[in-house]
Amino acid sequence: MRKPSLTWLCHSMTMSATLKIPADETLAIFLAHLSGERRLAEKTVEAYQRDLSSFLGFIASHLDTPLHLGTLTALKPTDFRAYLAHKRRGDAPLSPASIQRQLSAIRTFYRYLERRWDVKNAALPLIKGPRPKRPLPKPLSISGAKDLISEGTLISTEPWIDARNIAVLILCYGAGLRISEALGLTGADLPLGKSLVLTGKGGKTRLVPILPAIRTAVQKYIRLTPYTVPSNQPIFRGTRGGVLRPEIIQKEVRKLRGALGLPETATPHALRHSFATHLLAGGGDLRTIQQLLGHASLSTTQRYTEVDAAALVNVHKAAHPRA
Repeated sequence: MRKPSLTWLCHSMTMSATLKIPADETLAIFLAHLSGERRLAEKTVEAYQRDLSSFLGFIASHLDTPLHLGTLTALKPTDFRAYLAHKRRGDAPLSPASIQRQLSAIRTFYRYLERRWDVKNAALPLIKGPRPKRPLPKPLSISGAKDLISEGTLISTEPWIDARNIAVLILCYGAGLRISEALGLTGADLPLGKSLVLTGKGGKTRLVPILPAIRTAVQKYIRLTPYTVPSNQPIFRGTRGGVLRPEIIQKEVRKLRGALGLPETATPHALRHSFATHLLAGGGDLRTIQQLLGHASLSTTQRYTEVDAAALVNVHKAAHPRA
């Protein structure tokens, strides 16, 4: 039988000593790495310390043993899942997004342990946190959407800029366009007809009906703009003639919503949400709305049914005498 080599024995002894490093010490070294080498903000390092101290404290209690580096590398999937369940169902349960953040901190910590001490936990890659619930769309009321569109701007003395802003916003609300799709219209799309073929996210093509009010608004802008509109160039231009950027319209809407008393959720994209929600409330079916919005999956469009239902519940609570 071959005797172990001296190199192997030295490595084995070194690894044995490494695995006995207290877990609190590994955490302190990791936090020093974050603030020193990575130069993360103090608040960020504090968040890591808070999350990882909570994790190590729970595991020590869960296993009823002092924690060492070797303990951390030997944790099983059930240990990690017990911690996540504790956070989800404890005295102060965390949201799915907060649990995902804690799990991300744990993964970052373990990646550092592997780089620093060449140790690895085989169970952690098997752990998946809860899927954060996608926030519901926040549409405007019908009156809010109309007010936002009719104002156009607060600061312009140029009628063509008013007409431009109104045309962009009515495309978002009246046709359900994304701001990028509205600003992507070119001279080749003019004059607008009763429908428009658009290529949206993922190269998905859809047919969008164009209401007379939309055609009128775009025609007014084209008539008033001081700039020519080549067939291969976007029709909406900035004050100096360059291509209009989404930030300009977003900035205008931020000013308008303050003046009109609209919520901070009032954005150009909220007009697209309003388009879908108001169609649904008016009796539109989900499949048709899915096609109009260009959603690849019906489940994405179904979020608007939750918005509609939530609105009904709020009205009921506010108006019912027994609520």
